Amino acid sequence: MDEDFLRDLFAGAGSLSFRKMFGGLGIYADGMIFAVILKDELMLKGDEHCSEYYEAAGMTRWTYNNSKSGKKVLMPYWSAPEQATESAEEMAPFARQAFNAALRARKACANVLSGR
Repeated sequence: MDEDFLRDLFAGAGSLSFRKMFGGLGIYADGMIFAVILKDELMLKGDEHCSEYYEAAGMTRWTYNNSKSGKKVLMPYWSAPEQATESAEEMAPFARQAFNAALRARKACANVLSGR
């Protein structure tokens, strides 16, 4: 997925920017990361507020096994549904969920940093 395709796919998501990270690509809207591409797979940010919505759509959560502890690590990203990658209209509800999860994460981080 190239940047032009992603700009079209997330047309309503605000000002997009991209950063290479961890061998993949971070996708930012208005300065907040809300999606990543890892191994050619588009993954959308999520949290406990949207996990049921994502799972009902058949999305799977990104996990990996920690090599030191042997424990399964849950990352805050879910695989985008294949049909949603076909158009901005199909992607819109999922992009909205991901952007809202990014907003909640930013607010939680700000609260921690300010001591709230």
